[in-house]
Amino acid sequence: MAARHRSRRRALQVLFEWDVRRDSPDRAIAHYYDTLYSEESEKQPKPDRFMEELVLGTVANAERIDKQIEATSEHWRLNRMAVVDRNILRLAIFELGQGAVPAPIIIDEALELARQFSNDESLSFINGVLDAVHRQSASAAASSDS
Repeated sequence: MAARHRSRRRALQVLFEWDVRRDSPDRAIAHYYDTLYSEESEKQPKPDRFMEELVLGTVANAERIDKQIEATSEHWRLNRMAVVDRNILRLAIFELGQGAVPAPIIIDEALELARQFSNDESLSFINGVLDAVHRQSASAAASSDS
């Protein structure tokens, strides 16, 4: 498994815990490392800096990201979405906003996470929301360039 995909998968799991428990992102990250220590290895795992950046950035921008999700998901309130879907969207929208990775790759990674952790109905929903967010961002960038 590619390192960045593994980091995104880990970030989703940490965001899920953060969302459900309403704990601090730092505590959710620490708890995740504790589970790796007990489940995957008898040695303390090495820090996953990319995962931590994704989690902390997503949480720091959650209010703005949540507004984008609500604006682009027709007839869906954020609190009515499945927790996994909501956090896949948050993670991908945060990463889209960073501009470091091409949008098609981010969207494909989000869909892969949905295949692993959600259901078939979620795939088209997540794809539609991310496509709309990407188009809006591209349109806004084009407008500001003019």
